[in-house]
Amino acid sequence: MNTTNQHDKKLRIGVIGTGAIGVDHIRRCTHTLSGAEIVAVSDVNIDNAKKAVTPHNPNAKAYESGHDVINAENVDAVMVTSWGPTHAEYVLSAIKAGKFVFCEKPLATTIEDCDKIIQAEQAHGSRLVQVGFMRPYDKDYRALRKMIADGAIGTPLMVHAAHRNQNVGENYVTSMAIFDTLIHELDVLRWLLDDDYISAQVIFPRQTSHTHAKLRDPQIVLLETKSGVRIDVEVFVNCQYGYDIQCSVVGEKGIVSLPDPAAVALRSDAKLSTPILTDWKERFIDAYDIEIQEFIDGCKTGKIKGPSSWNGYVAAVAAEACVKAQETQAKEAISIPERPAMYK
Repeated sequence: MNTTNQHDKKLRIGVIGTGAIGVDHIRRCTHTLSGAEIVAVSDVNIDNAKKAVTPHNPNAKAYESGHDVINAENVDAVMVTSWGPTHAEYVLSAIKAGKFVFCEKPLATTIEDCDKIIQAEQAHGSRLVQVGFMRPYDKDYRALRKMIADGAIGTPLMVHAAHRNQNVGENYVTSMAIFDTLIHELDVLRWLLDDDYISAQVIFPRQTSHTHAKLRDPQIVLLETKSGVRIDVEVFVNCQYGYDIQCSVVGEKGIVSLPDPAAVALRSDAKLSTPILTDWKERFIDAYDIEIQEFIDGCKTGKIKGPSSWNGYVAAVAAEACVKAQETQAKEAISIPERPAMYK
């Protein structure tokens, strides 16, 4: 008689896409988190897939196709960490196979594809998708949200935020500042304020000399919520000095701000200094761990709780309005439909 509890069995995960974030998730699932193992991988370059997984599980199988990973009999759940435009295809395939799927942001690069995912998930009858918005798992963002909810600053009136990267490559273009970078703020600020957006505008200040012909940098994104909160987010992806995430919420009777990551202060050579991170994976490493552990645990119990397809859809709606605002330099409306019952 087999007395092994189902919850004690390891969740067998297949990873599609072995770039930086895919490799990092393979590492954390194998060495940091509990209850899972990576048994299959795929990448557009199968040799890269093999190199990514072999040090962590030499018995894992590398496939040329992400669909082969999804349909492998020994894969219980899937992680989609491939190029953004491929996400919808693999998420829909996972839903068709009836398997839980963790999809890194964005859920899809078009509203239409996000809607297809929501329709497929509703037809399945229960949630299968968790989207990789990790900031709600960050302890500092959670502390910020609690102070707002507890009324510490009164009614929120304004938000000032910044998302700065040290530098980006030549393949990073103007619209990617929205779909690849601002997308995190579009998700976390809704969650922080428990509010939805109604408009977006994008302003281009004087350009940095460190950008290139296809990228306008920096950008300032102005958002307005249903309750009237005004939000400005500076997106500066060639700031040179480090990876820097800032957020301050101004209320009727106070201001609450995201703290800088803890760092040892150095007093030396007549200066007081603290280091600034340059690696985005390190800035939110704990949040990533908590996020993926919750996905693993949810798959094993049959019920996932993290950011849903609806979160991915709403972020896509807001992002599309922001990209349009980049082009028109005008205020663009954001219309978010009623949330389906499955995601309430």
